[in-house]
Amino acid sequence: MIETEIFRALADPTRRAVFERVAAREMSVSELKGHFAVSQPAISQHLAALKVAGLVSERREGRFAYYRAEPKGMAPLLSWIERYRAFWPERVEKLKDVLKGMNP
Repeated sequence: MIETEIFRALADPTRRAVFERVAAREMSVSELKGHFAVSQPAISQHLAALKVAGLVSERREGRFAYYRAEPKGMAPLLSWIERYRAFWPERVEKLKDVLKGMNP
């Protein structure tokens, strides 16, 4: 399931931070490396996992690879969340009732 790959990719805090950086703008591996206390090969591994999950795309220019967020990569995750949206209003109402019954 693609949602599993997305969750797996975003479960790592460094990988999430890498994704957030490339979501802001296209960046090369060396540019990304400057923002993290990990090696360049580690950044490349994080980008590879994000790419497998469909969350980033790669553009080659000579020897350099540039990465950017792939908005359509989040679609399966958004669909997964949408399936559970129907449960939220009922749960929020129950939470409100519990909170009202608590002593101030």
